[in-house]
Formats: sequence, C-alpha cells, structure tokens
Amino acid sequence: MKRKIMVVTAAYGYDQVRAAGGQTAMLPVIAEAGADGVEIRREMLTNAELKTLPTMASAIEIFGLLACYSAPEPLFLEDGNLNPRLPELLLEAQALQALWLKVSLGHFSHSGQFDVLREWLDNSGMELVVENDQTPCGRLQLMQGFNEACQTQNLPISLTFDMGNWLWVGDSPEEAAQHLAPAVGYIHVKAAASHRDSYRAVPPDQAEPRWLALLDKLPADVPRGIEFPLEGQDLTAVTRHYVDLLRKE
Repeated sequence: MKRKIMVVTAAYGYDQVRAAGGQTAMLPVIAEAGADGVEIRREMLTNAELKTLPTMASAIEIFGLLACYSAPEPLFLEDGNLNPRLPELLLEAQALQALWLKVSLGHFSHSGQFDVLREWLDNSGMELVVENDQTPCGRLQLMQGFNEACQTQNLPISLTFDMGNWLWVGDSPEEAAQHLAPAVGYIHVKAAASHRDSYRAVPPDQAEPRWLALLDKLPADVPRGIEFPLEGQDLTAVTRHYVDLLRKE
C-alpha cells in the first residue's frame, strides 16, 4: 500500500505562495513532486478565492491530487460552546471536495453539544480532524479528554497529530503518541528545534533522530502532511525529496 503524502501550502511560506499567484499556483509543484494531495489553508485565501472554491477543486482534480482543508478556527469557543462558524467551514470544505476539514480543539470542557456537532457533520457529509495546536488548548490532557468523549459518543472525528506542536505546550510528543495513536487520522510532519525562547519548525532529516523515530509510533496507514519549511531554488526537487522520504520512512 502506497503511503499518502500531502503537502501543506504554508510550507512554502506565505510570501512565496502569494508571489506565485496563490495556493492554486503551487499545485503543479506539488503534483510534479509526486505528492498525493495538498492541504489548502483558509487563512491564505483571499475573499475572492473563497468564492471560487469549486474552481480550485477542479484545478486540484486536474492535477490528480487529493485535498484537505485547514481553517484556523477552534472547534469550541472560550465559553465552551461549539464554534457557530463550523457549518460554514464544512460547506467550504465540501465545495473544495476535501477529504476532511481540520480545526483546532479550542476550549473543550464537556460533551453536552455533541448531538449538535453530530448533526452538523451528518448534514455536511464531511469528516472532521481536530489538531493539537500551539496554545494551552492543545495540551495532551485536553486532547485525551476530547478523544475519549468522542469515542464514548461514537462521533466520527479523528485527530490530526502535529508532531512538533507538543513541544510548544510543554508536552512530550512520544507520550502523546502513546496515548493518542489509535485515534490519529492525519499526521502533520515536522520537527521542532529550539529557537530563542521557543521553537521553530524544521525538516525531520535536519533534526535529531527522535522525529523520524516518532513516526514509527504513529499509524502507518494515515496520510502524512509536510508542514515544515520547503525552501530552495528548485521547489519541485525539494518537495520531491521529502515526499520520497516520508513515503518510505
């Protein structure tokens, strides 16, 4: 079975993508590098582009790529309620013909609104993956609690495991993998290196061995998304190098 590799458009940097003409302009690079799909970032779309998501979906299909859709939105707001924008975001993901919508967890405290969430997901027909982000809401204990509630309620939600983000919130990536691996539906691949008083994302083969070893603790059959900087004169060659690396690791 060929492992699916997605390329997150943000890996090329906002300025580079904008200068190239937007996220659609990166599709030839991603396709020629041999990737299976692209992660489209909502925060990198202009208002005009948001109105033409079906056109972008057609372009993605022409290049033979799969799509996933990432929105910088929490699933739960500070008051603990579901984000009322979720149905709109699910419709956008649907227009993009995405495999799933990715959001962060936000301020989850109880499962009292899971029936509403189930209805929203059923109505959209979209899958939802929830990511550990770089805020306190992305801590392992909270992600565990949410995952356990989803399992208890039999909600069709899986997790995006961002390998590096655990360090930003002071958790162990290896411990997170131990507890969450069975629920992971998508992996954001990146290593994290100390940078000033925080961290920065780096390619896993340019960092300590723990990062490639961490992949062995995660499901082998879920898509892997490249979310570390892809830089160089020949972006296709650079992208191909990491597509090949992550496909065989």
